[in-house]
Amino acid sequence: MHGFSYKNGELFCEDVSLQSLAEEHGTPLYVYSGGTITDHFTRLDKALSGVSHEVAYAVKANSNLSVLRLLASKGAGFDIVSGGELFRVIKAGGDPAHCTFAGVGKTREEIIYALEKGIYSFNVESEEELRYLNEVAGELGKIAPAAVRVNPNVDAKTHKYISTGKSENKFGVDFGRIADLYDSAAAEMPNVKMRGLQMHIGSQLTSIDPFIEAVEKVIPLVTALKAKHSIEFWSIGGGIGIVYQDSLASGSPDWWSAKSDSERPLTIEKYGEELVPRIKDLGLKILLEPGRYIVGNAGALITRCLYEKKGSAKTFRIVDAAMNDLIRPALYEGHHDIVPLKEPTDGELTKVDVVGPICESGDFFCQDRPLPDFRPGENIALMSAGAYGFTMASNYNSRPLPAEILVEGEDATVIRKRQTLEDLIAGEL
Repeated sequence: MHGFSYKNGELFCEDVSLQSLAEEHGTPLYVYSGGTITDHFTRLDKALSGVSHEVAYAVKANSNLSVLRLLASKGAGFDIVSGGELFRVIKAGGDPAHCTFAGVGKTREEIIYALEKGIYSFNVESEEELRYLNEVAGELGKIAPAAVRVNPNVDAKTHKYISTGKSENKFGVDFGRIADLYDSAAAEMPNVKMRGLQMHIGSQLTSIDPFIEAVEKVIPLVTALKAKHSIEFWSIGGGIGIVYQDSLASGSPDWWSAKSDSERPLTIEKYGEELVPRIKDLGLKILLEPGRYIVGNAGALITRCLYEKKGSAKTFRIVDAAMNDLIRPALYEGHHDIVPLKEPTDGELTKVDVVGPICESGDFFCQDRPLPDFRPGENIALMSAGAYGFTMASNYNSRPLPAEILVEGEDATVIRKRQTLEDLIAGEL
């Protein structure tokens, strides 16, 4: 489900015209559907209603304070990967006691901050980190709650940059070393309390098979750790994929029924049906860490076409958004559907490259893609841009960051002001 559709010839987010938002706030412009975010969180929470669980939203996907506040109001926990993300969660009204701190390179300052705020658990990625956590906690006179991230060596069959569960990835501890590490923690690290076990095999998974393979491989391990070390939770990670191609039509039952079984994306209902029977009798709290699933289809980046450039080999449509605003296509060949804000009246398509103004050949949103026609001065939407869009944006080429808008029904609220040129140099001397 998502909140974007054509109404009376114009593209809307819920009950607000995107053209009206572009005219009022300028472009580039991020727009998010609050209803979509709420719907996806609620459906995921419901899918695991048969087990004790918590949905811990992965803040890195979209860390805007208003998005975090919305999810906190629905009862979400939070998966964080930096002290800055913990700060954001607290500012947005989230509870540190429902935060788990992941990441391979936590600093001393971040560990102290998280201990002082009373987070639920540190998800530890190496033996060296666990020993350092014990050392810092001891200096503060505290007991640090922890879980080791196990690397189950399962291929998520996703892009190599977002695969995290194989032995050659930098994340987690090898499966065969986990039991000994928990024994060492119990015997040698008095300022660490092993509270759980964590795993995460990758992002944008569109098949249930890698999830099930990893879960079934780790169940004997987590059962043994519960019996010997009294762990209380098992974090099974996130990674549920979303629809990027044909995303505008994906909310329609006709679209779903027209797809073959192999083309249909993994649904949260299928995820729950396959997962719950395997974990419901473990007697552990299950944590999930979704990010992209919650916010990915909830966002669009609106941009204005500046010029058309026809060369001997290609036709370029140059827009005012760029790779600094949305880097996924340049970084790991991410696909985003591109649609005009004015609904096309015919089926004619033109093969074009949609590119930005940045001085890099990698500054493109699509190449040689047949698209409905749009002309200079008209606005288009880059769909499914709610995750790893603004949160990965930069000021490259000294470009101010775009504004962000949250739509809830008929209400559209500015949740981040557009940067000014003065903002670009604030803090510089």
